[in-house]
Amino acid sequence: MAEREWFEKDYYQVLGLTSSATDKEITRAYRKLAKELHPDTNPGSEERFKEVSVAYDVLGDAEKRKEYDEVRRLGPAGAGFGGFPGGGFGGAHVGDLGDLGDLFGGLFGGRRTRAQRGADVETALHLSFRDAVNGVTTTVNLPSNEACHTCAGRGAAPGSGFVTCERCAGRGVLNDDQGPFAMSSVCPVCNGRGGRIVTPCASCAGTGREPSTRRVNVRIPPGVVDAQRIRLKGKGNPGQRGGTPGDLFVDVHVAKDPRFERRGRNVTTSVSVPVTAAMLGTTVSVPTLEEPVTLKVPPGTQPGTTMRVRGRGVPAHGKAAAGDLLVTVQVSIPAKLSKDQRAVVERLAASLGEEAP
Repeated sequence: MAEREWFEKDYYQVLGLTSSATDKEITRAYRKLAKELHPDTNPGSEERFKEVSVAYDVLGDAEKRKEYDEVRRLGPAGAGFGGFPGGGFGGAHVGDLGDLGDLFGGLFGGRRTRAQRGADVETALHLSFRDAVNGVTTTVNLPSNEACHTCAGRGAAPGSGFVTCERCAGRGVLNDDQGPFAMSSVCPVCNGRGGRIVTPCASCAGTGREPSTRRVNVRIPPGVVDAQRIRLKGKGNPGQRGGTPGDLFVDVHVAKDPRFERRGRNVTTSVSVPVTAAMLGTTVSVPTLEEPVTLKVPPGTQPGTTMRVRGRGVPAHGKAAAGDLLVTVQVSIPAKLSKDQRAVVERLAASLGEEAP
């Protein structure tokens, strides 16, 4: 059971921390390691990624962490009480000890059937600028474990089986009579399993599980920005013994677009018009994230003028209204003029009362 592994696994060390780490330090260390070890970006790191997730499942839960620290403090004696089958204390069942029984039940195996929440999972998602603005439903591949295809989850090689542990006679624990307390410790031969596999399955090394991938549908709302983290409740790893699943945290990475940028819920772009069109007025076709729109540029429009196309930014979502498309007008000025063109411009300057160069 998971509690028996607590004697062997230093989860603080797994996360690169000490037992005095704060809750924030634990969460920060887990997120950093999960990102570094995610199998999608670091193939071959599945086991280490799983180890980190298990450590955070315990240390990231205040109640579990308290029990874990207490079990580690008590040492192997905390595996359970002996005295009679099921564990006892001076002839009385642990369940008869009231509040003390609740404490011992939690620390020494009485809660082994308690539902456990599944571990949270992190993944990265790369989106185009258009999908980030409009929102998208997509799928992500998450590391998982499934029953070994060779041994069907038994852990034993085909044709092989299990034998009862000779040391503990199948009980999984060893009694240590210490006067009024009949303490028990996990059997070091079978690690509390009560038996051993004669010939481990070669495909899964006797674990009965093998790495796999599961596809999860992810709905990204309109208007996400680069480096934003989205929490999808219940999309993480499944719970154990009827526990609720963990959450999925999606780190969004948005690609740049050559035509558009973001300013809050507004989308920005630019359009270039000739200097004569800016002076006389014109209409131009402006690209949007959907179909182009026609924009009227009034006479005398100055370079850098920003014009608004309503409703063509980030779509409305929830209580957030739709954003707009902000179009900056750039005026194109000829780099060279012919003799005739220069004469025309000089006459225009004179008519405007400007001194020609």
